[in-house]
Order: sequence, then C-alpha cells, then structure tokens
Amino acid sequence: MRVVIQRVNHAQVDIDGKTVGNIGKGFLLLVGIKNGDDLSVIKKAADKIAKMRIFEDEEGKTNLSLKDVNGEILSVSQFTLMANTKKGNRPSFVEAMRPPMSKELWEDFNKELENDGFHVETGEFGADMKVSLENDGPFTIVLDL
Repeated sequence: MRVVIQRVNHAQVDIDGKTVGNIGKGFLLLVGIKNGDDLSVIKKAADKIAKMRIFEDEEGKTNLSLKDVNGEILSVSQFTLMANTKKGNRPSFVEAMRPPMSKELWEDFNKELENDGFHVETGEFGADMKVSLENDGPFTIVLDL
C-alpha cells in the first residue's frame, strides 16, 4: 500500500464538473493498493495516518495530529501510485491490485478512518476525477507499507 499524504488548507474532487468531495483543513490522501495488501495493512495505514503529527503547534513544531486540529480527510483511490517505471518508458501497473478487491480495501480504509472519528470525503473509485487543493507548506509525505 502506498498513500501520498498532503497537508492541505482545502481540497476537492470533481467528476464531470460536479463536486463529489470537499474538505477544509486536513489531509488529501492519494491511495494506491497493491497485490498482497489485506485488511491488516489497511488498518496499520489508517492508524499511522490518524496518529501522524504533521501540523504545527504554537511554537511552529510539527507536534499536532489531524485530531488535534479537528482536520478532515479527502481520500482518492489512485492505482497509478503503484506504477513501476524501472524498464522502458511506459509505466507498468502489474503491482496494483485489481478491482473489485482493491475497491473493497479502499472502502475499508476509509471506514477505518471514519471509525477513528474523522470526517472522510471521497472521490469515486475508477472515475476520471479532477482533484484540486491548496497544499499547506507544502507538506507531503509518502507512506509505504
């Protein structure tokens, strides 16, 4: 599993000109699920993200978690994160888990975050989406599990 975590002031995802997900301060999560991932990996990722301290406290140190700042989550499934670019010029996506299992695990991941008390908005699995954001920092982390 690979999750790109972007600390944002706001983010939204549109499909066919219609906004389907929209958050204020929080995390934009781009989520890639690979072959071999299972519920234990999903739970570990959700727990790590829930506890990640990448928001600044009053002294400017990154000591605050998403819960500490009452942040929200926008989760977008993105199989292209699993691209292998080692050979040739065309990325290979053979490491990306195929639907419907990848969709189910992405939905489980989002439920885990909701169960942790977060407001979670999502894109639409498999759709052509337009994602916009204002990155805060910028502060971007790649979580590989």
